[in-house]
Amino acid sequence: MVVCSDHLEALLIQGQRLRRERVCGRFAPTPSGPLHLGNLRTALLSWLQVRLNHGHWLLRIDDLDLPRLRPGATESALDDLRWLGLHWDGAVIFQSQRLGIYSSFLSALRRQGLLYACRCSRRQLAGRHPYPGTCRGLGLGWGLEEGRLPAWRLVVPDTFASTCGDLVVRRADGFVAYHLATVVDELTLGITDVVRGADLATACAAHQAVAAVLGQPSPAYHHVPLLLTGGGVKLSKRDQASGTAPLKALGWQSEQLVGHLAASLGLVPPETAVSAAELLESLRAQPQKLLDLLRRVDS
Repeated sequence: MVVCSDHLEALLIQGQRLRRERVCGRFAPTPSGPLHLGNLRTALLSWLQVRLNHGHWLLRIDDLDLPRLRPGATESALDDLRWLGLHWDGAVIFQSQRLGIYSSFLSALRRQGLLYACRCSRRQLAGRHPYPGTCRGLGLGWGLEEGRLPAWRLVVPDTFASTCGDLVVRRADGFVAYHLATVVDELTLGITDVVRGADLATACAAHQAVAAVLGQPSPAYHHVPLLLTGGGVKLSKRDQASGTAPLKALGWQSEQLVGHLAASLGLVPPETAVSAAELLESLRAQPQKLLDLLRRVDS
């Protein structure tokens, strides 16, 4: 377990206190394009799960990966959530404004020998999962070599070696990696429940490993079915027609879309028009309908 500075320890203690006091969930889109209907359905389920427990729902914008960001995507996401009645608590949280926190955790991990430089290429690692520990123990340099910086990998506890292996926590291009930033946020913001798509279930071991190194329990992870195209393929942000803009152009009201998303999960009959608030009230009388959708992966 890493030994943190007083400041970082205070952030973790605050997160622990918040988790004891209330249920807290989050929705964390990457502003790489308009939200598609699968994103919005996950947001709806996360919002419902938290509100059924009279908890807090936070909105975090995962804007660390600069090459993926698209102008206007954040504003579009906020507009969609407001239109659907999925109101969040407090100010919007931007990961780009928390870089100092992530860097402080990276520094603490490195000082205690829990990070090492990795110069494996993508070609070398193709088809090899989990990471086999190729560079662990080699003592490779941290600086530029042949024009390239190394990635930084975290030494994970032995119990996670066969599931996720040593994780990249800072990429070779200098960006803080998803696994570290996400877990630091969950722990310091006091997140108790994470609702996300079933395609992210494989990330659980990695996130639990980071939390374990920091000496913290993980949130409860709930994974929900993906919304698929007619051909059975997962929606992506390339599927522009699956967002809200075409539906609004056709005159859809927000209640129609909430009903459509809820009906796709069996929460309401087909062709139902219902607001998010009305759907929440209907589920208070039969919460098991929602619980049955939230497959939980415990730490």
